[in-house]
Amino acid sequence: MFSQNYACPEHGVSVEELNPRMFSFNNPFGACPKCSGLGIFMKVSEKLVVPDPSLSIRQGAVKASGWSAADGGTIAMMYYEALAKEYGFSLDVPYKDLPEKAKKVIMYGTDGKKIKMQRKSVYGEGTYMKDFEGIINNVERRYAETTSEYSRNEIEQLMTAVECPECGGARLKKESLFVTVGGINIYEFCTKSIKDALVFLDGLKLSKRDMMIADAIIKEIKSRMKFLASVGLDYLTLTRSSGTLSGGESQRIRLATQIGSSLMGVLYILDEPSIGLHQKDNDKLLNTLKELRDIGNTLIVVEHDEETMLSADYIVDVGPGAGIHGGEIVCSGTPQDIMNCEKSITGQYLSGRKKIPVPQKRRKGNGKFLEVKGAAENNLNNINVKIPLGEFVCVTGVSGSGKSSLVNEIIYKRLAEELNGAKRFPGKHKEMLGIENLDKVIDIDQSPIGRTPRSNPATYTGVFNDIRELFAMTSDAKSRGYTASRFSFNVKGGRCETCQGDGIMKIEMHFLPDIFVPCEVCHGARYNRETLEVKYKGKSIYDVLEMTVEEAVNFFSAVPKIHKKLSTLFEVGLGYVKLGQAATTLSGGEAQRVKLATELAKPATGRTIYILDEPTTGLHTADVHRLIEVLQKLVDKGNTILVIEHNLDVIKTADYVIDLGPDGGDKGGNIVATGTPEKVAKVEGSYTGQYLKKVL
Repeated sequence: MFSQNYACPEHGVSVEELNPRMFSFNNPFGACPKCSGLGIFMKVSEKLVVPDPSLSIRQGAVKASGWSAADGGTIAMMYYEALAKEYGFSLDVPYKDLPEKAKKVIMYGTDGKKIKMQRKSVYGEGTYMKDFEGIINNVERRYAETTSEYSRNEIEQLMTAVECPECGGARLKKESLFVTVGGINIYEFCTKSIKDALVFLDGLKLSKRDMMIADAIIKEIKSRMKFLASVGLDYLTLTRSSGTLSGGESQRIRLATQIGSSLMGVLYILDEPSIGLHQKDNDKLLNTLKELRDIGNTLIVVEHDEETMLSADYIVDVGPGAGIHGGEIVCSGTPQDIMNCEKSITGQYLSGRKKIPVPQKRRKGNGKFLEVKGAAENNLNNINVKIPLGEFVCVTGVSGSGKSSLVNEIIYKRLAEELNGAKRFPGKHKEMLGIENLDKVIDIDQSPIGRTPRSNPATYTGVFNDIRELFAMTSDAKSRGYTASRFSFNVKGGRCETCQGDGIMKIEMHFLPDIFVPCEVCHGARYNRETLEVKYKGKSIYDVLEMTVEEAVNFFSAVPKIHKKLSTLFEVGLGYVKLGQAATTLSGGEAQRVKLATELAKPATGRTIYILDEPTTGLHTADVHRLIEVLQKLVDKGNTILVIEHNLDVIKTADYVIDLGPDGGDKGGNIVATGTPEKVAKVEGSYTGQYLKKVL
């Protein structure tokens, strides 16, 4: 029986007439009432409350705010002792060996049952009956009630996102999910990759009447999806959260929107659109850019990618070097003109006069392995991966093939949890073997080295402490009784108190952006007059911060401790950066190289694994050349480098390659090839191998 009123009299259920807002999770008419259309909840996780279950409660296994103090006399201890007595368990047994019932009571409470508490204090002792709320319930209640930002941040460290139990992560009301087209609901359609969604629409069978209604809509959906596919994004699903997209993916989505508008006479500016793209997808992107040009638009592209440069009609080469060594137009013209220009470093690499060499022989490693078994995070198909230690290992594959899921979600998070004691949730996998062969894991990413202008390359690498100590040892400083802290711009004493050592003053403009002007007392020098009077080899502490790394290497050549740290900064290609340059003004590539320099300056243990996700992002071929040399130095010290990369120059210099794929999304997640670059180049089914063959 069908109801024309969208109602069931027997069960008392009615649905309003279908309209578009019912299918939007941003609208109260469509959103799941339990999670308000988010699809997830932030819940306190038992794993984060008890990060090390091998400890007993008395040893401090519980790390939750307010519950971690396991000393006698605390309120927390009073509850633990009462629970142990009532439910018959010991507080000296490792948490992992406690009975399930005991764990449940500790975490979720006594469910209203009152138990006997014994309170002891300096004023005496007494007993009373009280129920126990449970650690997780208590922490979640405090999170909901508190107005303190500090408390919220502290509790958030114990939380993780869990799927909404009512909508199962679909974000919509169940009434909206009951509506199907071609046998699937809107959520099931949106979880398909764009490639699969296009196949579904092509095979959609509707009645003649329905087809007349849906024809224009289907045509529009297909047209928009084809634009996304044309820029190499056919592996994405429509439900993908925008926060998880890489910079390159976000840029290409905006690009697809522009292609769809079919405008003419527009100037498009693109900043490195090839970021995060495999060569296979890069070809698609170049065809799209040419299409935009051919319909009458102009494109200005900032790019380091060789293929993109060779496809351009006109190139403007800026340089010749970076920082103070750059800022000039070295050459402009066709790609051939750039190749013929002797002064152009870009031209030298494009023409092949300079190139990154293929190593004469590949390292064999130390014979030990890190092995991941049953990796099944996101689209990984329950794969087993062996990573040889003591080698330069490269993980490759087309966009969306599962590289980040394997390296960042499983390997890094598990190692950070085991070796560094970090609170992390590793991705799905059965086990990881060989962790005992490593002593620490370091993720060298492109995030800033500091969030405020007070942080700079000198403070991050630690060389500034040595420089301050050197100034404190001068006869001037000793006669005035100055210690190393006098030469810090972060503490009172030596800094200019008007600007508190910032060197600049912020003027609030209320309705306009804030304006920063040099401090009128120290004129940007950060220190007071007395501190600046102390000189080392005729230079004040401010003069040293204003030096470039290149100048400082020569200036401190007689001080081995300082010279060594500065030399590593110079080796990674940061000779043009000032020692006191604000961390906020460094690019992602520069920040990453400051981190690399810091690691290079440390004494090597030979048991460290360094993880880098596309370190060549934003780097010129000459900088890539330098970066590879630095990475090879770290491996020569016995360490392991694990890199996710699309850049063929990096892949060809690796000792071992793990190629995932064969495609992106649900067509990926398998191991296509492993071995030396030469071995991978011989595998027919590997897209990476096909492109690698050309450069080997």
